[in-house]
Amino acid sequence: MTASDLNQCLDCSACDLAKTRQTVVLSRGNPDARLMLIGEAPGAQEDQLGIPFVGRSGKVLDRMLSEVGFNLDRDVYICNAIKCRPPNNRRPTKNELAACRSWLDLQIALVDPAVIVLTGSTAVEALLGRRDAMRQLRGQWQFWQGRSVMPVFHPAYLLRHASTDAEGPIELTRRDFTVIRQKLCEL
Repeated sequence: MTASDLNQCLDCSACDLAKTRQTVVLSRGNPDARLMLIGEAPGAQEDQLGIPFVGRSGKVLDRMLSEVGFNLDRDVYICNAIKCRPPNNRRPTKNELAACRSWLDLQIALVDPAVIVLTGSTAVEALLGRRDAMRQLRGQWQFWQGRSVMPVFHPAYLLRHASTDAEGPIELTRRDFTVIRQKLCEL
């Protein structure tokens, strides 16, 4: 498998999202990073620019990663479970997740990260097949194919629940990213 194999995704028509997308959104960051972050799906700005997490959620994510010491150009590879924007930013269907799974698996194989972060319940469902509540899953290490996997709240959730309480979603997510950074240092 090579990066050119992944470029075939740009012509994918495995599901109906190919009919409504502007662009296929593959990734941003370092393909040699030890940390891979997987989101849900591209939003409107991502669909226009072809880059994941560039909207409001992306700004929250970038700020939080930087605050705990990650260099966004060197330390992180960011992608989504599906590569095309669902209409009206709706949640991807099971069929769409399944249609895109081979592309996600290829990205994981090519990057070969030591740690995977799953942002939100859709990313958890896409990779782990679990539909547990994020309140129970977030901050708890999971293991998948020999890799450490950490579910965290999606940055869009943090925007909707912007409390700065010590036990609020923002602080919990900041702590999760600190634990993730420590894990990477140990590995």
